[in-house]
Amino acid sequence: MPRLEGGFDESMKVAVFGAGGGIGSALVGALSEAPNVHTVFAISRQGMNGAQCVAPVRCIEYTDDNIGALARDLPELDLVICALGLLHGEGFGPEKSRRELSLENMQRVFHVNTFLPTLIAKQMLPKMRRDSKTVFAALSARVGSISDNRLGGWYSYRASKAALNMMIRTLAIEHGRRFKQSAVIGLHPGTVDTSLSKPFQSNVAKGKLFDPDFSAARLLDVIEKVDPLDSGKIFAWDGQEIQP
Repeated sequence: MPRLEGGFDESMKVAVFGAGGGIGSALVGALSEAPNVHTVFAISRQGMNGAQCVAPVRCIEYTDDNIGALARDLPELDLVICALGLLHGEGFGPEKSRRELSLENMQRVFHVNTFLPTLIAKQMLPKMRRDSKTVFAALSARVGSISDNRLGGWYSYRASKAALNMMIRTLAIEHGRRFKQSAVIGLHPGTVDTSLSKPFQSNVAKGKLFDPDFSAARLLDVIEKVDPLDSGKIFAWDGQEIQP
């Protein structure tokens, strides 16, 4: 893993939320190998594989109710990545028709995809350092683009990611008033071979299903290149901006 250049500090402190998931775990692994990363806080609700919890990685479990307390115990941060996402679960999946819409399932999807990343940003953005480049990044999705929606379906997932994109834009405006070297962005990782995409991989075009390590490396490339003028934008894994 190369150094994270592009204005970052020489001794970075990084937090990854959702570190127990496929993409989150790959991000933790890649960041732990970067020579200018001092500490990676691997933060997960399900806990981590003990083999990953060796320096520079520090594993932390959290609940939805203790994010504020967790933030108070962290040092100033250079990079925060929120790698949370929910597309399907026990007894429900992405809706193909409005007939499948359910308040309960919509709330579950919005909770993970929109509400939690926003509440994490609320607590973590004040922890960002001010004397060098910092980035807060949350995993979004191309299907959250309203202008790109030509197929319909996947109501809750699409809407929750579109709502997340609006939160990212709004957070970026406020955050940028005081943190002049910081960027708040959304990232589309592509279709990655994880449990989130597993039921739908048969429909993925050849060469378009990414290994988690590949996706993590490309996302870190994007993070390295962004600057404060990019704050509020959504980028795909290849660096292309995704329009709202």
